[in-house]
Amino acid sequence: MRRYGKHTDEDDIRARPNRKGNRPRTNIRPKHEDAAEGMVLTVDRGRLTCLVEDRTILAMKARELGRKAAVVGDRVALVGDLSGKKDTLARIVRIGERASVLRRTADDDDPFERVVVANADQLAIVTALADPEPRPRLIDRCLVAAYDGGLTPLLVMTKSDLAPPDKLLELYGDLDIPYVVTSRDELAAGEAARRVQDHLDGKITAFVGHSGVGKTTLVNALVPEDRRRSTGHVNAVTGRGRHTTTSALALPLADDEGWVIDTPGVRSFGLAHIDPSRVIHAFPELEPGTVNCPRACSHDEPDCALDEWVAEGHADPARLYSLRRLLATRERKEGD
Repeated sequence: MRRYGKHTDEDDIRARPNRKGNRPRTNIRPKHEDAAEGMVLTVDRGRLTCLVEDRTILAMKARELGRKAAVVGDRVALVGDLSGKKDTLARIVRIGERASVLRRTADDDDPFERVVVANADQLAIVTALADPEPRPRLIDRCLVAAYDGGLTPLLVMTKSDLAPPDKLLELYGDLDIPYVVTSRDELAAGEAARRVQDHLDGKITAFVGHSGVGKTTLVNALVPEDRRRSTGHVNAVTGRGRHTTTSALALPLADDEGWVIDTPGVRSFGLAHIDPSRVIHAFPELEPGTVNCPRACSHDEPDCALDEWVAEGHADPARLYSLRRLLATRERKEGD
């Protein structure tokens, strides 16, 4: 074997022949300065549907992006065939910086974080007042994820003809969360969609809720020209609905007044990606009471200052119970 010294001549170095006759491979990647800007509308088995100007384009992620994945709501740069014609495929070469991120894990001991939606302005948490029964702990978890990800929450209560909203409104009244109460008759007449849309104009809103609460039915009423599959029934034994939305999808409101993003129905909302010390941010009426807490307080111990804060009437005891139940759920790895 020939050994080269410190001062080798380039002519002495043997070059590997290029059998294909094309340019040699390089690690220098093109800058794609002429790439078009677009928005991801939905993702299906590695293929991403994007909106570029007024065209819907099918694209795939470039290999140089590595394991970084684009999600619904992402602003991306695309190259390739941008005509949007059938059987054409563009390539996503850049993913823009995200202004907000809604993420969750499958459960509280799952280390794999799932980004659900990017760049949404608000999170509409849809819950039925009956059939199925409301699940305050799931609502609390969605609130935690919204505050942590930079989204403003909106509470949408459906099926008020089956049960009054008073109990939920009392539970979340101190949070100053905007809310809309709708009935099935109002939904059928289109009145529910009109009142909900007053909170959506000019914003990107992600809709989340467990199955059977009427989330996709409401989205269908908001964007009737882009109806999704009809919703499934609620199981009479378990009180849970059947998943009818299997992937997130961004849909434009009329007259370009905003976007709605329908997400798959959830039965659990894991928060393994969120530091427990940040959970208190979802309870702003309790947060001032932590000033006198001992260092590294878990907010569920005998010396916690929140007990005195609530006893003095600054917050509803039910909210402190909800906070502690949420923190305990993470520690016990208990499902919703």
